[in-house]
Amino acid sequence: MDLPARFLSRMQKLLGAEFPAFLACYSEPHRRGIRLNPLKCDADTLFRTLPFPSARTPFSSLSFEAPAGVRMSSFPLYHAGAFYAQEPSASSAVTLLDPQPGERVLDLCAAPGGKSTQIAALTRDTGLLWANEIVPNRALVLASNLERMGVRNAVVSCVSAERLAERFPGFFDRVLVDAPCSGEGMFRRDEEAVRAWSEEHVLACVKRQSAILQSAASCVRPGGVLVYSTCTFSLEENEGVVERFLRENGDFELETPDVSFGRRAFGMDAVRVFPMDGGEGHFAARMRRKDGPCTVESMNTKGSVSTSGLDGAEELYSALFLDAPGDLLRVGDKILLLPDAVPELSGLRIVRAGCEFAEVKKNRLEPLHGAFMAHRPETIRNVLSLSFDDPRAAAFLRGEEIAADLQRGYAAAAVEGVTMGFGKASDGVLKNRLPKGLRVQIS
Repeated sequence: MDLPARFLSRMQKLLGAEFPAFLACYSEPHRRGIRLNPLKCDADTLFRTLPFPSARTPFSSLSFEAPAGVRMSSFPLYHAGAFYAQEPSASSAVTLLDPQPGERVLDLCAAPGGKSTQIAALTRDTGLLWANEIVPNRALVLASNLERMGVRNAVVSCVSAERLAERFPGFFDRVLVDAPCSGEGMFRRDEEAVRAWSEEHVLACVKRQSAILQSAASCVRPGGVLVYSTCTFSLEENEGVVERFLRENGDFELETPDVSFGRRAFGMDAVRVFPMDGGEGHFAARMRRKDGPCTVESMNTKGSVSTSGLDGAEELYSALFLDAPGDLLRVGDKILLLPDAVPELSGLRIVRAGCEFAEVKKNRLEPLHGAFMAHRPETIRNVLSLSFDDPRAAAFLRGEEIAADLQRGYAAAAVEGVTMGFGKASDGVLKNRLPKGLRVQIS
């Protein structure tokens, strides 16, 4: 790999005697992995269906190594949301964050969704996950990945970090800043990152990272946790940003990470992962806001939920699912299943709140893909259950009608107990309702 000469000089100075080992890694393929999604699947089911061994990694209890050359999107369970394709050490930041069920968690720079979906898995999709992405197209990808992974208790926004800090001071139990960076840890798998690198870019990233981290800090409640992470090696973007933040914010203190992976950062209790450590390139620092009186007013965690325009919605929900719908909200022609605890959303650019349940068409309601993806088959009244090697699973993902001996009406299609979409059953077939943008050709 043709790496920038100035980058190599900086890394030699940083690593010293370890530089030859670092350089040797660039003649090897980059690490690949998958992360189990326990919201929809268990490890035994997943690895019974995948044609490679299940070696767990040290970076997360949900992460596993995967061999090179395997196309994850060729498996029906990928499209059903049973797992997320992710380089194993990329899960390390959320491991340091350690989100707990019932907590309010902010993922401030969240696209494409790897860390957000990991947070949702660890919180068991309870409490509130707020996933933000300032770039509109990337925010749509983020929302799509949360939907595929069956996450309901989430809000996806597309606003600046400063706006969220103004709106939600001291609101979140835990905040993750996986900051935009120079991407040095992506060099083994992204040639564009290599071409875009320069020392000027590194310094520009530092300014942006410091501003984002300062806004993120305002969102952390007293006693709450703030994790700052990057996928780069530079001292300026990692230790430098954290040191400056701690100097300027005496109400935060660095905590020693209780993890076994990686190595201690340079001069501080934070974690670094180099390619020699079994990953690609990551840095993560865990900080806690010191206890003290909360100076902000208690915030309404339900917001103002309107019940207008919902005629027939609860009846349709009961006809499809066995659980209770929770709060419903009509936005335009869409009816949403809101998260369990959602604050007031007005005045913010919201891409998705909860998941889409139904669409109003003339004088009727039609269910939508998101509601089925947020349910396991055991909570759905009418289900076609398929094995991973049943050709109907691949046919369904192509958007085709498939044979199905089901009760007439709307029904889910599930592969190995994992919901992958829905259709309308009649006369021995399931007429496909998988959104056209999600239809894929797999073998």
